[in-house]
Amino acid sequence: MDEKSIDRVAMGRLAKALIFICGADHPTTMALRAAADSGTVRDIKNARTQFLRLKPGDRRAALTMIDD
Repeated sequence: MDEKSIDRVAMGRLAKALIFICGADHPTTMALRAAADSGTVRDIKNARTQFLRLKPGDRRAALTMIDD
C-alpha cells in the first residue's frame, strides 16, 4: 500500500469522526471528505491544513475516535 492510499483512508475516517464532533457542513469535515474521495495532492494538503486549524480539543477528540 502506498502512502497516498493510507492518507486517503485516514482522511475518510477523520471525516466521519468530525461529522460527529463538528457537523457535516463544517469546512474541515468537507475538506477531509474531498481529500478522501479524490486523493489529489492539493485536496490532501488542504485537508491537513484545515485539520491543524481546528481547536486542539476537537483534533484530539477526532484522533481518539479513530484510534484502533
